[in-house]
Amino acid sequence: MFSRFLVLRLGLALFAFASVAPTPAASVWKVTGPNGGTIYLGGSIHGLDSTDYPLPSAYNRAFDATSALVIEDDPNVSRRETVKFFKSGFYSRGDSLKNHVDPRTYDYVRRVFRTVPEAELAKCKPWMLITMLWSGGTNELGVEAFLMNRARINKKPILGLESFREHANVLAGMPDKQAELVLLQTFIPQAPGTDMHDKLLSAWRRGDADTIARLTHEMERDLPTFARRLIVERNQNWIPKIERYLREKRTYFVVAGAAHMGGPNGVLALLKARGCRIEQL
Repeated sequence: MFSRFLVLRLGLALFAFASVAPTPAASVWKVTGPNGGTIYLGGSIHGLDSTDYPLPSAYNRAFDATSALVIEDDPNVSRRETVKFFKSGFYSRGDSLKNHVDPRTYDYVRRVFRTVPEAELAKCKPWMLITMLWSGGTNELGVEAFLMNRARINKKPILGLESFREHANVLAGMPDKQAELVLLQTFIPQAPGTDMHDKLLSAWRRGDADTIARLTHEMERDLPTFARRLIVERNQNWIPKIERYLREKRTYFVVAGAAHMGGPNGVLALLKARGCRIEQL
């Protein structure tokens, strides 16, 4: 009798503990400004697949709590401007990627972009290949694509932290040799299926922004100028716009690459230094 009573008590205790166990943290944060205004920040990552869905519930909670979605680059861009940008990223007729990078780099690129026909791949300048990898998080299974689809269904406006031109100019026109180095040291090592990508994805799933920032910094330590241009300067440029969002009556859900969130130069640290309160969901 006593043993059955003890088992019952233990079972109830375990049930109670399970009932109040905290939900695992996600790469989503509620930001409250000094004047009480709020926004939500969400970190995205490249290379998601169907096994990563459903997304952590924090993404849907943040979406439901806001009236506008903000992504890195403004999606409201003319077809003419888009075509002009992409044309500048391809070699003219008769030229080829083979003529501008090391043969080993070319073979490596072919393996990474194995689903792209070689005839098409050979037309791409190195900085365009970086752009293709960089935008991997905006594919149909990416966080941004999922939230943008929800925003369209719910008729919520979709805005950008940067104009299309500002976003494109981060990489556009980069000299071939510099872009080749960036491609080899930063973007290809974190392509889906690599050990680095697995580490980044694991950190993203548990909402560990500082680890993502550290891993990204390790990949870019030999490219300080590029790292500053890609991460640090853009973070600093985004802060005034985010602070403006905090002063508005409308509540925004701002979604950007998870590498922008953590670390001493991350968006979270910059906002905290300006008196904002950060709460991870």
